[in-house]
Amino acid sequence: MTYLLIALLLVNILLYWDYLLFILAALPIRHFAKRQRLSRQTSEKPGLQSGRPSTAKHWLRRRLWRCFTQYIRYIDLRLGMFPSITLRRLIYRHIFRSHLGINAILHYGTEIRSHWNLSVGNRSIIGDRALLDARNGIYIGEDVNISSDVQIYTEQHDYRDPEFLCQSDATFAVRIDSRVWIGPRVTILHSVHIGEGAVIAAGAVVTKDVPPFSVMAGIPAKCIGERPRHLSYEFTDNDYWFY
Repeated sequence: MTYLLIALLLVNILLYWDYLLFILAALPIRHFAKRQRLSRQTSEKPGLQSGRPSTAKHWLRRRLWRCFTQYIRYIDLRLGMFPSITLRRLIYRHIFRSHLGINAILHYGTEIRSHWNLSVGNRSIIGDRALLDARNGIYIGEDVNISSDVQIYTEQHDYRDPEFLCQSDATFAVRIDSRVWIGPRVTILHSVHIGEGAVIAAGAVVTKDVPPFSVMAGIPAKCIGERPRHLSYEFTDNDYWFY
């Protein structure tokens, strides 16, 4: 019996080593996320600064820093598949420092980049397998419905730059006002502001600001209609135990 228990313990460690490691790394990640948020508010550049002497010690620090930030990306992908909305929401709020409103729901498979720059309003719903690239800020209002497989980007390489660098800043943030409905497989690019109550049809690519209560479709998205302006609904979705 003792050997069986030891074998079961070893199997569980092999299967769930990354979650066990995350428990140990939770406090450093929380501190890191707080530092990133404060650096954004004070316009300081986070992380290790370049231009220091290229010593072996500095090289090791940079390697460890890169490993740590890449681990955050890895564990985010794993947590997105964890079968509990409630637990994921607690981790996003209290470890990764995302701002999530009351009853905000992030469904199964959500991928978040730079969690500390993500703000989701009360009762808003993020669909399955959404990609939220919040490196320069994503701000979502209340009662927003974002369908499955939506991708929102706030970072982009500059094709005109000789080194193909990203010339982004806070103006690359994406803002989505209350009661917007975004259909499945929509792509929203940086610097876009989607006005209140707007509808983005499935598969559209949004490259420019969207007027309130407009209905947009196509690549690139263009206005094809309008939505009634007297919207008053509030979502009442409940958490799922195993989703």
